[in-house]
Amino acid sequence: MSGHIVTSYDEELTGLAASLADMGRRAGDMVDNGVSALLRADHPLARRIIAADVAVNSLQRQVEERAIAIIARRQPMAQDLREIIAAIRIANELERIADLGKNIARRTLAVDSRLIGRGMVDGVDDLARLGLRQFERVLACYAARDVAAARQVWVEDDEIDAAYGALFRDLIAAMIEDPRTITVCTHLLFCAKNIERIGDHVTNIAETVHYLVTGQPLEEHAGMPIV
Repeated sequence: MSGHIVTSYDEELTGLAASLADMGRRAGDMVDNGVSALLRADHPLARRIIAADVAVNSLQRQVEERAIAIIARRQPMAQDLREIIAAIRIANELERIADLGKNIARRTLAVDSRLIGRGMVDGVDDLARLGLRQFERVLACYAARDVAAARQVWVEDDEIDAAYGALFRDLIAAMIEDPRTITVCTHLLFCAKNIERIGDHVTNIAETVHYLVTGQPLEEHAGMPIV
């Protein structure tokens, strides 16, 4: 992202990366705080997370508009063009991750926290920690343009799928054991699925990092979800 004769060109590309870093931080916070709000039944926090989605959506539009303007003005080729296409792709994935964080916050407002058992809390929290760790790793891969690390994150999506599958079974068992938990467990199942979907978006970002650096797609298929 450096070495152009026109310094402002470098600054434009660096600005795109900086906006993505900001989006990544905001989206990660929304997911992290969304899960915290859910597990603590913190309705004020949940409402703040829902409101925060507006800023992420605005950043996505800014990235897309700036990327289109760079293409029109600079007519980039090869690596430069991949930088811009990657920025658009990653911004889209980050916006969707933020939406999933918002969805978890919305569920918080509907859940009766008195019916959430300790095992349910631990399972959702463990899944969220795993998903957020992978999310942080893939953002670091993008910042460092680290293809090997991106591939490793991509492969390890199986861990999130397995954790989701185990939590899915636990929540179904809880509903069978105590029908009073059916409503709350249903909400938790949707939250767990949102976290599992974050893992899918993380793998998409990992694929984009690979394409950005090498110009080639990751051709193997990651493991199928376990339900």
